[in-house]
Amino acid sequence: MLLLPVLAAAAKTSAYQLLKLKVLSIVPLAKDAAHIYIGFACFLLAVTVLRIRPASFKAVLPGLIVSLLLEVPDLRDGLVSTGHLRWAASLKDVANTNLIPVLLVMLFRSRGPRSRPPSIPP
Repeated sequence: MLLLPVLAAAAKTSAYQLLKLKVLSIVPLAKDAAHIYIGFACFLLAVTVLRIRPASFKAVLPGLIVSLLLEVPDLRDGLVSTGHLRWAASLKDVANTNLIPVLLVMLFRSRGPRSRPPSIPP
């Protein structure tokens, strides 16, 4: 682990980027696919753990927050390595993370409120 800071300095790669590369080398996913899975996992956690209705746009907020927090170091690292902010790449990552949750919310909203079947009197 002592080698990580040395490698980061040598390759102008932050420890955060090295961690991402390490995770992606273990998990056989492309970077874009990892964003999609993170967004879907955040949506599922919002619906199951936080008990947010899947038809509510509030169910998208955890994924949006996570995606924005993950993009801050990416923007910083892009600025350090290229000299400019890579807005297009970051916006694509945020869109990849949140597209499926937004589509799911829209699907649930289009189905309308569930109506209960009429109760049968005894």
